[in-house]
Amino acid sequence: MLDAVANQRLCRVGPDDAMGRALRHYWVPFLLSSELAPGADPRGVELFGERFVGWRDAAGRPGLFAEACLHRGASMRLARAEDDGLRCVYHGWKFAVDGAVLETPNVADPKFRERLRGRAYPVQEAGGLLWAYLGPRESQPAFPRWPWMDLADDHRLVTRHVEACNFVQVIEGLVDSSHLGLLHMNGLRQSDSVALGFAQKVNSMQRHLAPRLEVQETDFGFYYAAIRDIEEGAERRTEARIAAFVAPFTVLNPNGDIATFVVPQSDSQTAFFHVFWSERDALNREPLRARHLDFIGLGPAVLDAFGLTDETIGRPDRPGVANRFMQDRDAMRRGESWSGLPGLIEEDVAASVSAGALRDRSHEALSAADVGISRLYRCLQACVEAAEDGRRPPGALRAGGWHDVVGTHGVLEGGDWRDLLPRIG
Repeated sequence: MLDAVANQRLCRVGPDDAMGRALRHYWVPFLLSSELAPGADPRGVELFGERFVGWRDAAGRPGLFAEACLHRGASMRLARAEDDGLRCVYHGWKFAVDGAVLETPNVADPKFRERLRGRAYPVQEAGGLLWAYLGPRESQPAFPRWPWMDLADDHRLVTRHVEACNFVQVIEGLVDSSHLGLLHMNGLRQSDSVALGFAQKVNSMQRHLAPRLEVQETDFGFYYAAIRDIEEGAERRTEARIAAFVAPFTVLNPNGDIATFVVPQSDSQTAFFHVFWSERDALNREPLRARHLDFIGLGPAVLDAFGLTDETIGRPDRPGVANRFMQDRDAMRRGESWSGLPGLIEEDVAASVSAGALRDRSHEALSAADVGISRLYRCLQACVEAAEDGRRPPGALRAGGWHDVVGTHGVLEGGDWRDLLPRIG
């Protein structure tokens, strides 16, 4: 339970907010690589309560600009896209993707532009995503190199959708194993007959609704373990599913081949990036791509129909709070659907968004099933406190690769769940 002041402190993400300042110490994904074509029109991007413009020049170099032109503040979303830079339509100032001022045609002094630098931010492209760093240059951390970034594009499937609520309540669902066998009851039942790696890895969760839960604090955040005693006929085994929370918004799923990035666009809207990968299977090649997305509920048609795209979010003709997310109540009464919602992603979105754009936590009744939630609050509080004290927050301290931080699962043979991990950092 968090009182109103503590809750606002964790959830508000603007440049003048405590959490907003903490978030600016990290590299953050802001678009899929495929969403910026070379030389195409500039694209609006919202991050941490601020407005930006993403663009890729004709040579393929990506950039992220402050939306307001350096000169007089006109929106760079209106800018002309030229081969080597974006040109503001107001006075013709042109900026390269790294912020270099290429031309100032309304200023006679040819050297004037050399004294200026456009408000562009460091950008990296890796793993099918575009990443930016928005914080102080002197505090810029090493870029996080995840192992899946080195796979061929065919073996990595990356998606993005948007949700109309605060980022903390979206993350809460990712460190809450006990909802899986209930909210996702229908999807887990279908996994019995679906020949997909994802489906098979989550199948057993329907057989134990109250797992034992443990957490382990780390230098990057925490590990969260859900331990289930499974009985299938004469067979008995103990399974552990371990998620890694990497501050401030990354979760490595226990399946071991899914990373999620829950990025706040504003106090009340969140961008959710999924990365699925396989060294063996070409997940990003048809027909496997479509089958994978359809089972989870991340296909383009589903995202559009449920109002989870930039173009459809908040539209009254899409599922939302006002229409109870268009639940099929008749299917619920007939026992054909637990939630009345069509898929895994839609169920998670409805649970998160229905709590409000920024939910009140002052009256929640946390239980033994919510140890991951409590640890999440403490970890985010540590991020805020570190930034306020002038220290780098958890997860921003690491240098180099992240190969030793994993989500994983396995059967315990009388040992501890930590034995399944490469190491505790």
